Amino acid sequence: MSSLKQVELGSQGLVVPAIGLGCMGMTKIAGMDIYGQADETEAVATIHRSLELGGNFLDTADLYGPLANERLIAKAIKGNRDKYIIASKFGYEIDDNEQLTWRINGQPAYVKKAIERSLKNLGTDYIDLYYLHRLDPNTPIEETVGAMADLIKEGKIGYIGLSEVSAATIKKAHQVHPLTAVQTEYSFFERSVEEEGILDALHELGIGFVAYSPVGRGFLTGAIQRPEDFPENDFRRSIPRFQGEQFYKNIELVNAIKALADTKGITPSQLAIAWIISKGYVPIPGTKRRTYVAENIASTEIMLTTEELAKLEAIVPLGLSTGDRYDAAGMSMVGL
Repeated sequence: MSSLKQVELGSQGLVVPAIGLGCMGMTKIAGMDIYGQADETEAVATIHRSLELGGNFLDTADLYGPLANERLIAKAIKGNRDKYIIASKFGYEIDDNEQLTWRINGQPAYVKKAIERSLKNLGTDYIDLYYLHRLDPNTPIEETVGAMADLIKEGKIGYIGLSEVSAATIKKAHQVHPLTAVQTEYSFFERSVEEEGILDALHELGIGFVAYSPVGRGFLTGAIQRPEDFPENDFRRSIPRFQGEQFYKNIELVNAIKALADTKGITPSQLAIAWIISKGYVPIPGTKRRTYVAENIASTEIMLTTEELAKLEAIVPLGLSTGDRYDAAGMSMVGL
């Protein structure tokens, strides 16, 4: 396995590579393609290539598929479970017929049900880092985290994480059992965690930060220049940030970022990833192709000067409106 810089995620003892691999796009979600069509053989090859390059931190969720993503990972890691660090998430309720209800369930009984199903689907007896995918507004976070803490005692999970929650929720949860990580969308286009006191809370409590969609859901690659460039069944077509006039405003930002990346001889994606790493956070860019996983991992070697960072922050300053990152229903579930 190649040497890739290792970092401590949070202060509970979990050590991970400086970059993870987001696996969401390797399968559909409820029949919808995520970042174009997926190919299982190439997805498995991508996970193997990532491992060869030192990228053994995989991020999945029972929602993805639903359940198909964890099963794909099980195929990829078979016989090599101990070489991988696996993070999965639960919370979007999946019924006994494997159908998504789109309700959030953080009740202790559901925590126990979800972990057993994920362990079975992943073909493992433990998950390294287990996240609550979204806060259940009808269940106190203390109850959900209490049930997750029981899973640590039972040896079924190693560490606890939350996803897309407020600073207040983080503080309440951390009192029940120390959190290792919080995962939230973070990129040049999405910096609300900086404005809402979330990062401040994480620093104060010694909790790690995992940034998903660090390349702006693929937008920062520069490959998408018109709304029609998104594949027909691609969920990004439903995101306000990628619609109408806002789309073209954001393309101007992408082009400015690309110009800066060109002067450094790197891709805009690499620049976006290196920016997050420079802040001390762990990005988990998603890809399902070997070429891109190698390109993403190479980002960990890129050093950005103070001047370059200042230029970047000037292109997309804190507080700049780039449009909502989810439709209204999706937005109602974040930051609770």
